[in-house]
Amino acid sequence: MNLSQRFCMRNLTMIAIICSLVACVGMQTATAEEEVMASLHQMQIPVLKLKQRNEVLQIKLVVPDDGVAHEVTSMTISTQGTDDLADIRTVQLFYLGQDPFFIRYEPDPKHAGNIVDPLYDQPVEIVQVGGDQAPADSITFVANQKLRAGENYFWVSYQLTDAADLHHKVDAGCTEIRLDADSVIMPDPISPPVVQRIGVAVRQHLDDNVDSYRVAGLATTNKGTLLAVYDARHASSRDLQGDIDIGLSRSTDGGSTWEPMRIAMDMGEWGDLPQKFNGVSDPCILVDKNSDNIFVAALWMYGLLDEQGHWIEGLTSQSTQWEHQWKNKGSQPGFDVKETSQFMLVTSNDDGVSWSEPANLTQMCKKREWWLWAPAPGRGITMDNGTLVFPSQGRDAEGTTFSNITWSSDGGHTWTTSEPAHSYSNECAVAQLSDGSLMLNMRQRPAKGNINHRAVAVTSDMGQTWQAHPTTDVALPEPVCMGSLLKHRYTDNGQQKSILLFANPNVDENPRERTTIKVSFDDGMTWPEEYWLLLDEGFNRGYSCLTSIDEDTIGIIYECSGSDLAFESIPLDELLRR
Repeated sequence: MNLSQRFCMRNLTMIAIICSLVACVGMQTATAEEEVMASLHQMQIPVLKLKQRNEVLQIKLVVPDDGVAHEVTSMTISTQGTDDLADIRTVQLFYLGQDPFFIRYEPDPKHAGNIVDPLYDQPVEIVQVGGDQAPADSITFVANQKLRAGENYFWVSYQLTDAADLHHKVDAGCTEIRLDADSVIMPDPISPPVVQRIGVAVRQHLDDNVDSYRVAGLATTNKGTLLAVYDARHASSRDLQGDIDIGLSRSTDGGSTWEPMRIAMDMGEWGDLPQKFNGVSDPCILVDKNSDNIFVAALWMYGLLDEQGHWIEGLTSQSTQWEHQWKNKGSQPGFDVKETSQFMLVTSNDDGVSWSEPANLTQMCKKREWWLWAPAPGRGITMDNGTLVFPSQGRDAEGTTFSNITWSSDGGHTWTTSEPAHSYSNECAVAQLSDGSLMLNMRQRPAKGNINHRAVAVTSDMGQTWQAHPTTDVALPEPVCMGSLLKHRYTDNGQQKSILLFANPNVDENPRERTTIKVSFDDGMTWPEEYWLLLDEGFNRGYSCLTSIDEDTIGIIYECSGSDLAFESIPLDELLRR
């Protein structure tokens, strides 16, 4: 995202916050002059373990421009609504002046440990008020903070313990603000209250000196281990081509803690080109339910093709050219590494601890005339008959994007890719329906019109033919973004049941925000609103991936407003409102 796009996104987010501030709460003061007005605001965003600062409450003070100086002498914060105070390590209060934003403000080693605005990559002034406080039912911060005329923003922040329970929630309120010598403001409480879920910041900006982590997949192994795969974008957040490896994180306790990152796929300096011209991206993970094998597919881009589709000679680590496999003629017909991007596959048979050397499936499956054939990021499935299925995508003989599936009936020794399910679509997710057919749920960017909903198609013959699903283009809004689809099986009063779960930014245009899980009880024909669960209303990059941790628990990893990749564990009872 370039600077102008970041500025636009920042303004859009500011407008959304301001609108919600206007509607969120009334204002009540106990001062005689009725001069300084206060309001409270909370956002439905996760509070993350491993993250130093988590915004839980915004306190806005509006000071009249009448030349009278005002100072906050203390603020009293309530933790009422928090499930367990033992989940909180410290409570902090920050003053941001006239900046309402606190999302992802963290000390950045690239800026000598200063607080950095991630949108502009520049240090910002944030004043901590009153020092770190231990959690308690009521906490008073001694402030002595001078106010400016106009809007003044304070944020309450929690840092969680490493042992915080992922099924707990936290809350905060402000019960009293003391101003000047003797004025007291008692803000009206937020109604209805916003209680925030606890999650884990699995990957954050500059973890392991990696600039950005993006495009995650998530799966549960046959031994119950959670495996998260993702782009480790070493030099920048930009897509291919670049120095990008496939990182992997393991959790053996349901996502509460995560092992240090492993690298599952890295093409190194293959073919005497530097790593910046040997990137791999867009991982998709598939657990074979009938064996110990786990597969991760990703797309490898070797070197660069120019805008006319011609191989660029003489690239070095100092070369600044850039192109994209989906852009212009960045990938072309043929099979050779200098013609087209490559579909790569690595395998693990030890529960994701170690990984094989990459195998290249391009010549096995790709049609020569296609410009591109690639994995779709996220997760694959094992069908009831044992067939392994990856969601996949590509560009046809005219360069038009499409979605399809790639499957194996022999445990992953050989693979077949299907006919396209839909044109002008790409990233997709697959699930097996109750009748045994496969549903493909697709991101789309139509050639004409403004269809801001997911495309959906089904097949009963492994993708030789496809039929449009009744919900295509109408049921699931999207801002042109990857989405996740999961069939979850569970037992209810001794009866075996299944549901479909879907997650994406629940808006029909940019910016990507309001990451939401939805439930369907009828194989995707309807997605009743009473079963929507909002995870993150903030602006984020929007990609997500769902998994069944066990019969009673759903896991999701997603690109979060507060972290590159966040994980949450959600009890099935909460999703089903039981």
